[in-house]
Amino acid sequence: MEHVFLRRTELSRPDVNAGDASVLFAAHYGLSGPIVELGSQQDRNYRIDTENGRFVLKICRADYATLELEAQNAAMRHIAVKAGAPRVPRLVAASDGAEILFVTVRGEAYQIRLLDYIDGQPLTQRKHLPVTTVAALGALGGKLALALADFTHPGLSRDLQWDLRNAAPVVSHLLSAVKDADRKARIGREMDAAMRRLDGLKPELRQQAIHHDVTDDNVVSLPNDAGQLIPDGVIDFGDVIDGWLVADLAVTCASLLHHADGDPGIILPAVKAFHEVYPLNGAELRALWPLIVARAAVLVASSEQQLALDPDNAYVAGNIGHEREIFDVAVSVPSSVMEVAILQILGQPRDLQPVITGEQLLPEIDISRIAVLELNSQSALFDGVAWPQPGLEDQLFLAASAENDGVSTRYGEYRLTRTALLSPAPAPTCALHVDLLLPAGTNVSAPFSGILKLTDGGLILLGRDAALHLAGIDALPGPDDFIHPGQPLGLVAGPPGDNSVLRVQLCRDKELVPPPFVPPDHAAAWLELCPSPARLLGFDCDAPVPESAALLSRRQSHFARPQKNYYETPPQIERGLREHMVDVEGRAYLDMVNNVTILGHGHPRLAGAVHRQWLRLNTNSRFHYASVADFSRRLAELAPDGLDTVFLVNSGSEANDLALRLAWAASGARNMLCLLEGYHGWSVASDAVSTSIADNPQALTTRPGWVHPVMAPNTYRGPFRGEGSTAAYVEAVQPVLETLDRDGNGLAGFICECVYGNAGGIPLPPGYLKDIYARVRARGGVCIADEVQVGYGRLGHHFWGFEEQGVVPDIITVAKGMGNGHPLGAVITTRAIADALEEEGYFFSSAGGSPVSSVVGLTVLDIMRDEGLQENARSVGDHLKRRLQALGQRFPLVGAVHGMGLYLGLEFVRDRETLAPATAETAAICDRLLQLGVIMQPTGDYLNVLKIKPPLCLSKQSADFFADMLERVLSDGW
Repeated sequence: MEHVFLRRTELSRPDVNAGDASVLFAAHYGLSGPIVELGSQQDRNYRIDTENGRFVLKICRADYATLELEAQNAAMRHIAVKAGAPRVPRLVAASDGAEILFVTVRGEAYQIRLLDYIDGQPLTQRKHLPVTTVAALGALGGKLALALADFTHPGLSRDLQWDLRNAAPVVSHLLSAVKDADRKARIGREMDAAMRRLDGLKPELRQQAIHHDVTDDNVVSLPNDAGQLIPDGVIDFGDVIDGWLVADLAVTCASLLHHADGDPGIILPAVKAFHEVYPLNGAELRALWPLIVARAAVLVASSEQQLALDPDNAYVAGNIGHEREIFDVAVSVPSSVMEVAILQILGQPRDLQPVITGEQLLPEIDISRIAVLELNSQSALFDGVAWPQPGLEDQLFLAASAENDGVSTRYGEYRLTRTALLSPAPAPTCALHVDLLLPAGTNVSAPFSGILKLTDGGLILLGRDAALHLAGIDALPGPDDFIHPGQPLGLVAGPPGDNSVLRVQLCRDKELVPPPFVPPDHAAAWLELCPSPARLLGFDCDAPVPESAALLSRRQSHFARPQKNYYETPPQIERGLREHMVDVEGRAYLDMVNNVTILGHGHPRLAGAVHRQWLRLNTNSRFHYASVADFSRRLAELAPDGLDTVFLVNSGSEANDLALRLAWAASGARNMLCLLEGYHGWSVASDAVSTSIADNPQALTTRPGWVHPVMAPNTYRGPFRGEGSTAAYVEAVQPVLETLDRDGNGLAGFICECVYGNAGGIPLPPGYLKDIYARVRARGGVCIADEVQVGYGRLGHHFWGFEEQGVVPDIITVAKGMGNGHPLGAVITTRAIADALEEEGYFFSSAGGSPVSSVVGLTVLDIMRDEGLQENARSVGDHLKRRLQALGQRFPLVGAVHGMGLYLGLEFVRDRETLAPATAETAAICDRLLQLGVIMQPTGDYLNVLKIKPPLCLSKQSADFFADMLERVLSDGW
């Protein structure tokens, strides 16, 4: 018997245009106003804006039973009175009081209803959905299903093409419309596999009233305080039926897959949130992924069919790309893997027995003579070695085999050799297998009984508990032979006398050929599915599991809380190379914030110089040795004439603290001028002149009396804007100076960054420092240039930031990059100012200027010169700035691009006229960039500026990757 739903797959949309809808609105509801068509596959929906609000007219063919529409209406009324249930539309009666009207348009019969319009944003056009939004969508689905659990109506029992209980016949019927033969075969094959996995589970799948279409298209969302969309309303009850409860969640999860960047794991937060609201049973959890695959097949087949019937349907044409992507992602990972992942995210235990082995795989090998290689990011094998590089694993294998009878890799290890630099997705770094380098001809025996299957270059032994996959073996028995424990399987392949690689891998899913490596975010499920072969081999080949969460907990237990992490859940970074950093799972990140490592990470020349000096001597600077004299001279040569005296310290905070003491000693006064929005350090004195509320929310109300902040000359968002603002900002300082003149306590000096660092690299207005310096010096004050963040070649066009202003300070402070991460800072000043401090006593910094610190400083300068890093900062920085400015032409969120060289600031605003800061959006953008492999952090008083200050070795390729990823994030819908 033909099902009704099969006939309905042949229906096109009602032939009712906007003019027809306008007549219906007026005639039956007394409404008029602008009309917009809303998308639908087989209905027509029109929104009207009236003085009394917005409404939606829903038009369907008369082929649909009125009882079904009455069920939809009743379901919305039922949900509306449930506490905690999602928002749903309200029915609006026609002028005659009816909720469902029968109308005729050009001889065709239709049924129409009117609903009020629920405000909120849909999720469909958001390419990326943050975890918070995904979880909220799952929770909303759970709440809706819970609200419908006690709802009954005779109109729920109906044949519906979208009912996943009918998925198999629907897809079989619709496949005739799929013209691409390969796609058609693939859909059919995957659908058959999904149906097989559902066999035996169906009796345990609970049935109730379900919405059956809680998708990114059919929910509306409101932003939370962090600017993330939180779904809280549900529309379109056209698919409400009495069906499988888990099918409701499957539909929701399938809709998420075109937001997944190819990762089906996007569904897991939604599954967890749904389950917490409305727990699913074991059968439902195992059925979930096959039903998602079935939903994906129905979607793509249905859209192909509908386009064939209705080629002008823009809604279907616009969605078919999404639906093909949904299907591709749904079938990209085996169902067994996703089943494990779903159970793991819910903490559902699985009764997994160890693979039973009666014999060793390699009975003739002395396992004590096998060297186990460590290839993770913490392995000493990579110290001083460029990675990743082609053939590196082979080189390490061969080096180890020279001293051992055999070499083995580790199971479950995240290999650094498999890291992919400049990749928006984590590379497959987790090894699900073990590679053994053994003499060719080594005997390999069956560790358990099973059926033998031969493959290209290897074999599979299908045992009771798992399949053993071996590659690099010449098999002895024939295919389909039954093998007993201890029976020879074959010999390690290769020419006699050579060493060859035998790959060993287990898999509990005996129908699956597992990959050798998987990405970290899939690893937990795959590792459960592909257990360790250690018992077969007879030695410990398991890599330790990274314990980043436990490590973070220990840090938070003992490391003082004010010392914050980047990111709420930070990756555990253990290795770096140039502008790249790698975590313990082999995920590579582009480091765009590390102005400390000016040369880049892991520089072998610097490491060698430090190593040699540590072997020779390290002590404090009161001893006499060559490096401190040489380094002091080099620093003085970098400064303008007259600034020839150097203090060496440990940090920028210490440098600025000392600079303030020097100003007090040289001037005999204590009052200091500083700029609002500035940051100079954490010590008592350097913090006193820091006014950035991003670093200290109480900064503007807790300054001591000797600190006198003046208006920030922020030419972008300050009261005076643009290059013509210099005079106004200078005059804004004058009242403070006049107050100090009247008080008669004098002025010790003025401290500022010569490019506004914490605000995102905003240059000071032209001539500003020249005028301010003159006024300060006229009162006996000292001018301090804080170059800790912006100096030392980072600006590219200038070595020092004050050069851009055409001035010479009395004191220069510098740190951060000058030690490439080693604690090193300096104060460069005149002999007279330095001598003034001696009248108050001696100055001493234990590690500042030590032999190691001095060698570090000298080597950094040598490398900067030899590798042309300042020139690189100029050329790559200028290129990157142009790329960022181009983004501003496309995305209104981009307010301005500040800075120069490799100290840039990208400021985000919600409105380019009011400059309302996009604080929440900036935080979300940084989190999204981390997912795409870029480390970035916000800065500025409103935390709405990307602080772009990477190592000066940043390549043009890396700069382009950063710009490309930023473009990708902004294209997600900000």
